[in-house]
Amino acid sequence: MTADETMMLAPTGVAAEDGGGVEIVTFGCRLNAYESQVMRREAGKAGLGQLPGGAIIVNTCAVTGEAVRQARQAIRKARREHPGARIIVTGCAAQTEPASFGEMAEVDLVIGNDDKLSAHAYRALPEFGVNDFEKVRVNDIMSVRETAAHMVDSIEGRSRAFVQVQNGCDHRCTFCIIPFGRGNSRSVPAGEAVEQVRRLVANGYPEIVLTGVDLTSWGGDLPGKPKLGRLVKAILREVPDLARLRLSSIDSIEVDDALREAIAGEPRLMPHLHLSLQHGDDMILKRMKRRHLRDDAIAFCREMKALRPDIVFGADIIAGFPTEDEAMFDNALSMIEACGLTHLHVFPFSPRPGTPAARMPQLDRALIRERAARLRAAGEAAFSAHLDAMAGRTLPVLIERAGFGRIPQYTPVALPPQLESGIVEMRITGRRAAMLTGEPAGATLRGAA
Repeated sequence: MTADETMMLAPTGVAAEDGGGVEIVTFGCRLNAYESQVMRREAGKAGLGQLPGGAIIVNTCAVTGEAVRQARQAIRKARREHPGARIIVTGCAAQTEPASFGEMAEVDLVIGNDDKLSAHAYRALPEFGVNDFEKVRVNDIMSVRETAAHMVDSIEGRSRAFVQVQNGCDHRCTFCIIPFGRGNSRSVPAGEAVEQVRRLVANGYPEIVLTGVDLTSWGGDLPGKPKLGRLVKAILREVPDLARLRLSSIDSIEVDDALREAIAGEPRLMPHLHLSLQHGDDMILKRMKRRHLRDDAIAFCREMKALRPDIVFGADIIAGFPTEDEAMFDNALSMIEACGLTHLHVFPFSPRPGTPAARMPQLDRALIRERAARLRAAGEAAFSAHLDAMAGRTLPVLIERAGFGRIPQYTPVALPPQLESGIVEMRITGRRAAMLTGEPAGATLRGAA
C-alpha cells in the first residue's frame, strides 16, 4: 500500500476550511484533502450550513495513533470554540473505531468513509428527523465495490487540483490499518477520470495530481484489468491543454511498461515520483509484508533515472519497525544514497491495534525517536544537496500563490511577489533555507485559476 495517499505515510496535518456555515477540518493524506472538497459540496446540498450554529465536519486519519489523538483534540477544541455547532466525525479513524468517537460527548454524528461523500449521510442528524440514538452510522467498508468519479469543478485557493482515480487497498502490510478504513481496491473508470481532468483544466488548473490509496493498483478491478500507464497516456492524449500531470505516491513494484514509457517520453508528466519504500532491509520488508526487496527498489530508481535524467524521488521510510536492529536500520539509512532520494518522509513506527506488527516485539520508543532523527538528518542533507544542484538552471515554475511556486521536481521556489499566477520560466539563482530562489527568465507560459 502506498504512502502518500495513504496510508502510511503522508505527513499528517490539519487544515480548516470555511464553507459558509460548514467548516471542514481535514487530517492526513492528499486523498482526504480531495474528499473534503466533495464533502463540502455534499454537506451544502444537505443543508448543514443552514443549521443554527452551523456544522463542523472532522475528516480523520488513522495512519498513526498520533493522528487519531490529534483528531480527538481538534474535536474537543471545536466544541469549546463553537458550542452551538453540530460536530460530525468521519474519515479513516471514524471507520476503524467508530464507537470510540461515538462515545465523545462533543460529537453529534459519526459516519463512515464511503457515506461521507453523499449528501444523504449528513441528513442523519436529529434536525433532519433521525432519532438521537442513531449517533453512529458506519457501514461495512469491505462491502463497497465501486468508487465514483466525484466531480470537483474547482479546489479553492489552489493552482493544483487532485483527482481521485482509485480508493482502497487489497494488500495487507503488517503495519497498516488503512485497508480497514478504506476497504478493498476499486478504480474510477478511465473515461470518467479523463472527463474530470478535462473539466478542471477548462476551469483554469494548469496542474492535476492523480491520487488514490494504492494508485498503481488502478484498473485491477475494471474490465480488461488496464494498468495505470494506460490511464496516464489517455489523460495526456485526450486533454492536450493540460500543462502538468503529477502522480501521488506509487508502489514501484507495480509500475507497468506503459507508465515507464510515459515517464520517459511525456514531458507533461512531472519528473517527481514519491515511492512507498518503507524500509531498506530485506528481512524487515518481509516482516512488513511488502512486495519488493531492497534491490528491486534500487534497480527501479536507476532505471527511471536512465529513462528520465531530471527525475527526482521522494520516499516514505519507517524508523524503528519491530525487530529492527542496528544493521537493519543502516540498510534503511543507506537507501537515501542508493536510490538518490531527495524528498524524504520519515515516520517513527507507531503500532496500530489490530495489525500484525502491533503484536511483534517492539523497540524502545526513545530508540525509535533517535533512529527517526538520524533518518531525517540524512534526508535533510540529501535535500540540501538537491537544492544546490538546481542553481543556474532555467525551469518552469508553477506559481501556487504570490511569492511561492514549485519546479517540475516539486521543489519549492521563493518568487518575486509580483508573480501571482501561472507557469513562468525562472532562472534558479540559489537557495534560501529549504527553498530555491530565482528570477524570471521569460513571460508567463500558462495562466492559472
